[in-house]
Amino acid sequence: TMALSPEFEGQELKEVKQRFYREAETAGRLNHPNIVTIYDIGEEQELAYIAMDYLKGQDLSGFSSKKTLLPLKEVMAIVEQVAEALDYAHKQSVVHRDIKPANIIYERGEKVVKVTDFGVACLTDSSKTKTGTVLGSPSYMSPEQVAGKKVDGRADIFSLGVTLYQLTTGHLPFEAESLGSLMFKIANQAHAKPGKYRKGIPICLTRIINKCLQKEQAKRYQSAAEVAAALHRCRGS
Repeated sequence: TMALSPEFEGQELKEVKQRFYREAETAGRLNHPNIVTIYDIGEEQELAYIAMDYLKGQDLSGFSSKKTLLPLKEVMAIVEQVAEALDYAHKQSVVHRDIKPANIIYERGEKVVKVTDFGVACLTDSSKTKTGTVLGSPSYMSPEQVAGKKVDGRADIFSLGVTLYQLTTGHLPFEAESLGSLMFKIANQAHAKPGKYRKGIPICLTRIINKCLQKEQAKRYQSAAEVAAALHRCRGS
């Protein structure tokens, strides 16, 4: 739910409502086992609401620090499911724009993965998609997001690479003291090799991470389905 007043007013209220309803509109277009389901949306006495799946489990941020890392094959299985969800979303012209561990819910007992929070998602088939707007979580942004350029599904693939790196190593690939310095690193500097932080990472997993984190869109995987297939092969090797 979201209280529409008295927290917001005027233009700010309009923008907040737009973002809230964009989440419902965007996620409502999607019907996939690894994406949270939206059932209803509305307003009731100054309260806006979205009714969606009740999800069991926890978000992956709980498994992204050095002391809480999951086994590598489990990490690959999780990210493979996220990649399949993103491939489906991209085919529906939806780019998530904020893929990170906190937006992925994992029910470990049943191995169920759900992608959530389409609040800053954009519809690539919509004229409302603007350039020059930086949206997302800075540490997980692609170079094109940092630059405020128009994005496509390959931006999500970069963010998925950041997530995979963090779930594998317990570290972010790009860290800095200030936002400006962080953005510079994302746009210009290479990430540390994953093996620096964790022993026994398969070569195939390192290659997948490296390809997802390419600065140039054309050098990354061109679809999330390719990422899922590569992870599936790596898991089985």
